[in-house]
Amino acid sequence: MFSKLFRKTPLAWRQLMKEKTRLVVAVAGITFADTLMFIQLGFESALFDSAMKPHRNLQADLVLINPQFQTLFSVKNFSRERLYQALGYEGVQSVNSVYINTGQWRNPKTRLDRAILVWGVDPVEPAFKSIEIKQNQEQLKQLDQVLFDQAGRLEYGTVGDIFKKTGNFETELNNRAVNVKGLFSEGASFAADGNVIASDSTFLRLFPETKPDRIAVGLIALKPGINPEKVRSQLALDLPKDVRVLTPEEFAKVERSYWQASTPIGFIFGLGVGVGFIVGIVIVYQILYSDVSDHLPEYATLKAMGYTDNYLLGVLIQEAFLLAVLGFLPGFILSSGLYQVAYAATLLPIFMTIERAIQVWILTVIMCSISGAIAMRKLRAADPADIF
Repeated sequence: MFSKLFRKTPLAWRQLMKEKTRLVVAVAGITFADTLMFIQLGFESALFDSAMKPHRNLQADLVLINPQFQTLFSVKNFSRERLYQALGYEGVQSVNSVYINTGQWRNPKTRLDRAILVWGVDPVEPAFKSIEIKQNQEQLKQLDQVLFDQAGRLEYGTVGDIFKKTGNFETELNNRAVNVKGLFSEGASFAADGNVIASDSTFLRLFPETKPDRIAVGLIALKPGINPEKVRSQLALDLPKDVRVLTPEEFAKVERSYWQASTPIGFIFGLGVGVGFIVGIVIVYQILYSDVSDHLPEYATLKAMGYTDNYLLGVLIQEAFLLAVLGFLPGFILSSGLYQVAYAATLLPIFMTIERAIQVWILTVIMCSISGAIAMRKLRAADPADIF
């Protein structure tokens, strides 16, 4: 089948190349449609990746959260007692707790405050997988000392540059003087433009309304060789329903579900992909329809010579496929460049991936094939009797 189609390709190619202006317009339209789909999918992926990155960075085999927990942007706490209860189960090696809240970071140069996500952890027990955080965590033993996310937005100030030069950076967090004693790289997300890690004692000084026995996330480390799913099922069965037991990946999916289903953002990005797809169909259809209309007598002649509608449909589909190839390549290149621009402007993890390129390529082929199939209705109207 493919060999037959290949042998027919020159006719389709000649058809496209005969009207170069029309070809350029078609390629530009498909490029625009592909770029729109790439951008929408890229931002959606960046949204989810950035939102779930902190969850995946937690040092735990299982986590405990409040059943009402939806997003780091608005944390629901639960009793620390549940974490101690989990420690008594067979297979549990250790437990750890994390406080989370949104604070106001003051840029010492501009004196402007900006919201930042603050994490309160035990300065002795590791709470994150990040090597950068583990290497500097002991610096948090002293009160009012913090670790700063150097991958956050520049509106917080040139914290990383100053700290690397002087070994110190002083500012205010929630109107309390703090010293930066280490750097790490987490990055901005839709929920927070940056992150700060403090000891649990410093956190409680920064957020005096927080009750010490009410924590945001409980971290559970299991003994080597223990099946996490088995322990998770047992804890979920035995612990009161005021907590929820999840794996770190399930915890990350809670955040993803919030942004995807509970906010308009996920819908907007999906709508953008759909609009790009429809725009592409309309553009390619118009090009193919015009091509068929201009060459209707030639197609009728081919029919009179014995060529079937299926043969002519094959030629039309090949034209659509060639348009897909010619439009996808510049769309891919343009989108890769726009991703770099978007990353520099927003610091969101928006990069070209093989999976996304394949996804858009498949959508492009489908888009052009649908257009070809619709334009075929005009081609079927080519009656050999009309030319005699």
